[in-house]
Amino acid sequence: MTKKSEPRKEQADMAKESGPRVTLKTTKGDIIIELDSEKAPVTVGNFLRYVDEGFYNGIIFHRVISNFMIQGGGFTADKNQKATHGPITNEASNGLKNNRGTIAMARTSNPDSATCQFFINVVDNGALNYAGPANPGYAVFGKVVEGMDAVDAIRNVKTANQGGAFANAPVEPVIIETASRLGTP
Repeated sequence: MTKKSEPRKEQADMAKESGPRVTLKTTKGDIIIELDSEKAPVTVGNFLRYVDEGFYNGIIFHRVISNFMIQGGGFTADKNQKATHGPITNEASNGLKNNRGTIAMARTSNPDSATCQFFINVVDNGALNYAGPANPGYAVFGKVVEGMDAVDAIRNVKTANQGGAFANAPVEPVIIETASRLGTP
């Protein structure tokens, strides 16, 4: 092996170590998320299915709590809920923590009810971590690697109670214009 090919090998090894990346182009800036398909294979597969289908294009962040998280993935800009695939198994026991900058699946009180909605933690949210069957937690499946400025811009928008699922909704919609894979994993 020549020295010229060694950097390529290192780059290839580094690419294998990092997971797939997704770019969320939002009205507040781009957010690049690296997914952890090793620790959350079901959740990552589910998320990428929605990305590849174009499901997230035109979706809003419908729930924004500035000292907690920003949530999106299920509603259009005119507040219509999109039809989803079936729910997935909760992978919150994977060891990943709900720390600032991580992305996790939103769900109902049923641990295995997550479909398309996700949230990005804007602070460390230890109470959302898996702590056993009595506290099944919320499955983290990746982290923001670029664009925390956009995340923080979203967390700081003015919100209001607009009824139903929109108790903490941005007054001016924050839209995910496109969600797409960045290169190939």
